[in-house]
Amino acid sequence: MKLRHLQATACVAMTLVSVLPQGVAQQATSTVSNQTQVSPTAPAPTRAVQNDTTGNPGLPQAPAPRATEPLYLRPTFTNYSKGKPFFPNPFKDYTSTTYEAPRLGNTSKLDDLLHNGKIYLSLSDAVTLALENNFDIAIARINLDIADTDLLRARAGSSLRGVSTGLVANTLGGTTTTITGGGGPGGTSSGSGGGGAGANGIVLSTNGSGPTPEALDPTLTGSLEYESADTAQSSPLLAGAASLNSNTATYNFGYAQGFLTGTQVQATFNNNRVTTNGTFSSYSPQLQTIFQVKATQHLLQGFGTGINGRFILQAKNDRRITDSAFRQQLLYTVNQVENIYWGLVSAYEDEQAKERALTQSTQLASDNRKQLQIGTLAPLDVVNSDSSVASDKQALIAAQTNLEYQQLIMKQAIARNLNDPQLSTAPVIPTDRVGLDRLPEEDMPVEDLVRQAYVNNPQIEQAVLNMKNNAITIKAEKNGLLPVVDAYAFYGGSALGGSQNPAEVCGFSLDPNSPAQTCAALGEGVPTVGYGSVLGHTFNNSSPDRGVGLSISIPLRNRTAQADQARSQMEYRQSQMRLQQLYTQIRIQIINGQYALTNDRAQVSAAQASRDYAAQSYEAEQKKYKLGASTTANVLQQGRSLATAENTLISSTGAYAKDRAALLQLLSSTLDRYGISIEAAASGTIAMAPIIPGLTAPKAPETPKPLNATPPPVQ
Repeated sequence: MKLRHLQATACVAMTLVSVLPQGVAQQATSTVSNQTQVSPTAPAPTRAVQNDTTGNPGLPQAPAPRATEPLYLRPTFTNYSKGKPFFPNPFKDYTSTTYEAPRLGNTSKLDDLLHNGKIYLSLSDAVTLALENNFDIAIARINLDIADTDLLRARAGSSLRGVSTGLVANTLGGTTTTITGGGGPGGTSSGSGGGGAGANGIVLSTNGSGPTPEALDPTLTGSLEYESADTAQSSPLLAGAASLNSNTATYNFGYAQGFLTGTQVQATFNNNRVTTNGTFSSYSPQLQTIFQVKATQHLLQGFGTGINGRFILQAKNDRRITDSAFRQQLLYTVNQVENIYWGLVSAYEDEQAKERALTQSTQLASDNRKQLQIGTLAPLDVVNSDSSVASDKQALIAAQTNLEYQQLIMKQAIARNLNDPQLSTAPVIPTDRVGLDRLPEEDMPVEDLVRQAYVNNPQIEQAVLNMKNNAITIKAEKNGLLPVVDAYAFYGGSALGGSQNPAEVCGFSLDPNSPAQTCAALGEGVPTVGYGSVLGHTFNNSSPDRGVGLSISIPLRNRTAQADQARSQMEYRQSQMRLQQLYTQIRIQIINGQYALTNDRAQVSAAQASRDYAAQSYEAEQKKYKLGASTTANVLQQGRSLATAENTLISSTGAYAKDRAALLQLLSSTLDRYGISIEAAASGTIAMAPIIPGLTAPKAPETPKPLNATPPPVQ
């Protein structure tokens, strides 16, 4: 009857609220509960849309993302974007580079936490060890140097190989039955892919395409050859010998270099020395030198520094994306370690609760057996209590195995080597508990939280930088539509010299008794010209070779270039929509995360009240049982209710701790809030431990408090 009266009263109250004016209704709703400030069905106030920063009419204003600083993060002191110095030892450019082998052992901090065969671990210790030992962070750390090598390639005029900027998520997160529920009204998830990962349906196939840039590193070529040839002649009279013997030595050199303007310069210098037994060659040995300098300039396709230097700009953007992706990796891994830690805490407290429950049921079974011996208790009550002991033992074993698993999961997240028997078998004792103090973010306006997330979120930063790369690709593809028109000019010279050919014939005779004589015998022929004179004549403009020209290549229909240019536009539009989608997703996640803390705190308060009630009920039932006013079944029932209430409290507290850390990750403020230096994280050496607020020391469950005449005020 009382329940029906309460239901009727609630219906009347809701009807009155619905028919009252808006202001009165909100006041009435506020009177019913201090937590309900705004009705979810109330109309939103009219506000003007701000577009002064985005330039997109009809879209919310979004601030520019904050760049990850400092640029550039490096795990070592070596800058792989500059390469080896050419001076004073130019031969170092042709030696290999050995990258430092990874450290596969644990840092000394982990050994310092081992006391009396146990690892006493605070949350700050867990985060510090993860920053130093976690494999996911270590793998992502190498991406910083890999991105530098792409920048070095781009400065040489080569294409980019790319770098992985997605999240490394190989650390086992682990699940636990001791934490269920939590979160906001709805579950949300975001893609784990970072910038350039090609995730979320984004196509990046044209990135880096377009006209091939000029090779900016100069190239020096050389060819040294010696050839000796004996060639039978079909016309000995014309050749001057029945078998023509020639020895040729060739010394050719070349130099080529491209420039950002789309200019290519080539210089060639060819030399040869030929000796022959032919009678009609003036020189033997004959010396010949030829040089030519040629400059080619792209006039349409491939023209300008914007086209030939675009890979350098893209490599710099990719390097910034890699820095941002490393910051995103830190946020992700730190949050993952926090979740593992709170899972460990909940498993540890659950194991203690199961031990208390087993102690209580064991004591009750012992008391029942004593009463059975004196004949004041029925055997069925003893069977009932023994059954409860068996159930509690099974629950304790399950809690112990879960705790051991959570300890193992924690170790693999903060250590690199678990082969140490002492480390692998040492139990991990968590020394921190979460406090229920309100975070400043819980009381901030939603718009302020959303703007903070927009500024700090590394995914937005990466999306903006990727759009800059897409814009560079669009310009390159547009230039690739043009025909190839190259203007070129060249200048060169040549010279010929050597020594008088001793086999050269100067006079002819038909009389067999008077054979032809050589020029050397007659004292005639050409003067001897040495290599120095030949070299001088080559460069003194005595035999110049000069010219200009125009080279044209026009692909008819040009369908390949058309397809790539249109595709680059489509990919850019995809990136635009993905960026706006990120804004929407982050907004929903931030609001949901703020709701989650409100819901979780209410859940913890309700669970604490239920646990206190169950403890008081169990204590009262025990007193009644000792006085003979209750039964074993009632005591066991109250004990099970207390165990359930403790499990609910442990689970709701763990869910609150995880959701609190998740909100900081969504806001991308974890590193700033904890005082984590991103430079130290990039180097892998953490000198100062993070300071994590909102933590308390472990404490035993409080004894039930006596009831007061005045109930506590509603929080």
